[in-house]
Amino acid sequence: MARIAVITHEFDRFQGRRGLLLRRDSPYMLFDLLEVLNRRGHSVQILKGTSAKPAADIAVLHLDVTVTPPEYVDYARRFPFCLNLGAADISKHRVSGAAIGRDDDWQGQVIVKSGLNHWGTPEQQLNRRARRAGRPEPFPGVEPFERYEIHTSLADVPVEVFERRDLIVEKFIPEPEPDGFGARFWLFCGERERCTRHVSPQSLVKGDDTIRREAVPVPDELRALRSKLGFDYGKFDFVMHEGRAVLLDANKTPGRARNLSSFIAAGNANLADGFEGLIRKVS
Repeated sequence: MARIAVITHEFDRFQGRRGLLLRRDSPYMLFDLLEVLNRRGHSVQILKGTSAKPAADIAVLHLDVTVTPPEYVDYARRFPFCLNLGAADISKHRVSGAAIGRDDDWQGQVIVKSGLNHWGTPEQQLNRRARRAGRPEPFPGVEPFERYEIHTSLADVPVEVFERRDLIVEKFIPEPEPDGFGARFWLFCGERERCTRHVSPQSLVKGDDTIRREAVPVPDELRALRSKLGFDYGKFDFVMHEGRAVLLDANKTPGRARNLSSFIAAGNANLADGFEGLIRKVS
């Protein structure tokens, strides 16, 4: 049995307010995997910040931020093995396969997004908690951009958008369907995975408006990209466009999809098997 450590930001609330592993008060999917692993006999310790002695067999670098601070990366290296150590930067400027420049010749619709994961909301929350504790903001200067903007063409995007490093412009390329639009979601941990295609009547496909879903294969080019980006565990959102997989978002701290709880829960044991496979590799 392995000792598992989960490295979180000192102001994060991975466990919610109750602080007990077997309480369902966490917003993160990893929490569900840890419940399975705990029932199988593995011990789990949640580490807030970088002060605790790195006494564990395997760790997970689980900071819900777009760019992991260097001191946390250095701390994670002190463990025998740490999941997602190579995925410290998941900014859309790094991971997006649909990014587009002002002078590109793309003729279709475009979408303006925050370059930060989840609109930068996690960084803003950590900043607020730090201020309440009388501490400096860990992510100063983060500005909210809590929406998506879809434009008919590149020419319709304001010039100042391209001058902001916190925003990104992408080709807007949902998969068209007779009854809506499709997007694909690949969840993985080690060698275990599940990949599904969701169809929604909305062009911005989200889990809460899915009208149907089906299992789909993972394209080889996406597997290669996962390796390049340094992901051991996480979720990739992508579409197939002109026969090619296009990565839209990469998340190293995927949340618990409460509206799809029964569907998601069915695969937790499989992903926990993948985690145990990683444990065996380093034991």
